[in-house]
Amino acid sequence: MRCPPLLLTLSTAGVVLLAACTNTSGYHESIGTGEVSPPPAEMEARSEAQDMAAAKAQVQSAGAGAARMKMTRQAMAIAPAAPMLAMPMPPVEDRENYAKVESNPVKLVSEQPVSTFSIDVDTGSYSNVRRFLNGGSLPPQDAVRVEELVNYFDYDDPLPKDRSQPFSLHTEIAPTPWNAKTRLLRVAIRGWQPTGPRPASNLVFLVDVSGSMEDPNKLPLVKSSLKLLTRQLGAQDRISLVVYAGASGVVLEPTPGNDSATIESALERLRAGGSTNGGEGIRLAYAMAQRAFIPGGNNRVLLATDGDFNVGTTGFEQLIDLVKEKRKGGVALTTLGFGGGNYNDRLMEQLADAGNGNHAYIDTLAEAQKALVDQRDATLTTIARDVKIQLEFNPALVSEYRLIGYENRQLKREDFANDKVDAGEIGAGHRVTALYEIALAGEGGERIEPLRYGARAEAKASGEELGFLRLRYKRPQDGMDAASLLIERPLLRRDVRDSLDGTSDAYRLSASVAAFGQLLRGGQYTGSFGYTQVERLARDARGRDRHGYAGEFLQMVRLAQGLSTGQARVQIGE
Repeated sequence: MRCPPLLLTLSTAGVVLLAACTNTSGYHESIGTGEVSPPPAEMEARSEAQDMAAAKAQVQSAGAGAARMKMTRQAMAIAPAAPMLAMPMPPVEDRENYAKVESNPVKLVSEQPVSTFSIDVDTGSYSNVRRFLNGGSLPPQDAVRVEELVNYFDYDDPLPKDRSQPFSLHTEIAPTPWNAKTRLLRVAIRGWQPTGPRPASNLVFLVDVSGSMEDPNKLPLVKSSLKLLTRQLGAQDRISLVVYAGASGVVLEPTPGNDSATIESALERLRAGGSTNGGEGIRLAYAMAQRAFIPGGNNRVLLATDGDFNVGTTGFEQLIDLVKEKRKGGVALTTLGFGGGNYNDRLMEQLADAGNGNHAYIDTLAEAQKALVDQRDATLTTIARDVKIQLEFNPALVSEYRLIGYENRQLKREDFANDKVDAGEIGAGHRVTALYEIALAGEGGERIEPLRYGARAEAKASGEELGFLRLRYKRPQDGMDAASLLIERPLLRRDVRDSLDGTSDAYRLSASVAAFGQLLRGGQYTGSFGYTQVERLARDARGRDRHGYAGEFLQMVRLAQGLSTGQARVQIGE
C-alpha cells in the first residue's frame, strides 16, 4: 500500500518532502523496483527498520538547509510558491577510480628470458576511452589498458581446424612501425565458434538501482541494453533479476528466456534511489544463480553498475575475495560498466577477473548490441579456462623484449605450470592478441646500455629459434580442478619479415591500435611516431571492416590528435 506524502515545515530549509508509508510489504518499492513479490520475512523486517531509521535521520538533519536542497526543491514543486534566493549548484565531483598502471619495461633476455602472463579478453577500456574522446577530453592515462584496445577488434585470423583444440594459435613477426630497428611479434588466439543449438543459459541480471544510477547513461541505458540480450534467448534459458541499493532483493524469479514480456516489464519498473550495498547484491545474485543452476549450461551473473559501492562490503580486497569464493560454484561473473563521474573502473575490471568472466563498458546502445548480441557467444560461453601464455626468448638471437600491455596480468614464472593459479577465460569466437617489441641481436635496436663490469651471457642457439611459445588452458567440461593442457610452438628466424609489405591486415591494424594506446599513455616508447602515422597505418589495414569498427577507430585517432594539439597549446600559453 502507498501512503500520501507528508509535508513538514522547517524554519531553515523551507519545506521538506518526507515519504511516509506503513506498508511493511513494500520492500521492493523502497529500492525502486515497482510492485513485485516481497522478500523473506527477515529481510523485510530489516528493511522496515532501515527505512524507519533513515526517515528519522532525514528529519533530524533537515535543518542543515543547504545539505537538503534537493529534497527542498522536490517539495516546493507541490508547495505554495515563496521567494527564494538562487543558490549556485556545486561543481560535479569527479570520483572515477582507475588502477595505477606502469607500462611494462624493456627487459634483457640474458637476465630475464621468460615472460609469463594471463590472457585478457576484456574490452572495457576501449569504449571508456571512446567516451572521453567523444566528450571532448583525453582519457586519464591509467584508463588506457593497451591490450583491451587491441582486443576490441574482430581480426580475421583463421579458426581452429577442429574442435579437439578450442582455439587456434598464430604468430607473425615484422618491423615495428614506430621503431625501424626492432621487430614486433604478434601472438594471436582465435576461439572456436560453435555451430548448432547453443547450450542453455542461466543468467542473473544484477542491477544497481542506487541513486548514483539515475543519469540517462546509467540505469535507463542498463534497461535498454539488457532488453537487447533478452530478445536473443529461448525457452530453455532462464533469466532472474536481482537489484540492490541500500539493500537488495529479488525482482524476478527464474523465468523462461522466451517470456520477454515478463522480463522486460520487470526491467522497465526499475527506479534509481538510495545508497549502494553491492556486496549484498552480489551474494544474493550468486544464490539465485545456484538455485537455477543448469548442469552443462552457461551459468553467469551479469553485474550492471557504475561500481560506486558505498555501504555494506565496500573494501576492494573484500569484494574481490567474495567473488573468488563464489566462482568455485561454477557461476561466472560478467561486469558491465555504465556512466561517468563516479565510475569505478578498477573495481569493475578486477571483479570480472576474479569471477572468471569478462568486463565491458557500455557507453552507447550500439556498444550493448556489440557486447550482448553480436558477440553474445564470446561474452556468455566459455570454451577455455585459465589460459596462460609463456614465451622463452633465445638470448643468442634476441637481446631485449617488451610486452605491450597486460600489466595487471603478469604471472610468476612458476605460476605457468601451477594449475591452482587462476588465469583468464576465452569465450566462443573470442580473438586475443599479445604484442611484443623485440630487439634482435646485432640489429642495433637495444635500449639498455651494457654494464661496464657485466659479463656477456654465453648462450647456444637452438637452430634458428628466436624463442619458444607455450600455452596452457583447461577445458570447461573437465571441471574446476582439472589438469591443464599444453600447446608448444617454436618461433623461427626465417619467419621474420623484412618489411610491413605482405603482413596481414590483422597485424597492421593491431599494431596501429597498440601505437594509439601507447600515445594516449604518454608515448614513452613510440619515438616520433604520432597520430598521423597511426591513422595512415590503420587506414591501410581496414580490410572489409564489416562492422565499421576500424572506421570508428580512425575517427577516435583524429579526435585524440586534435585534443592533444589543443592541450599542448594551452600548456604553452597560446
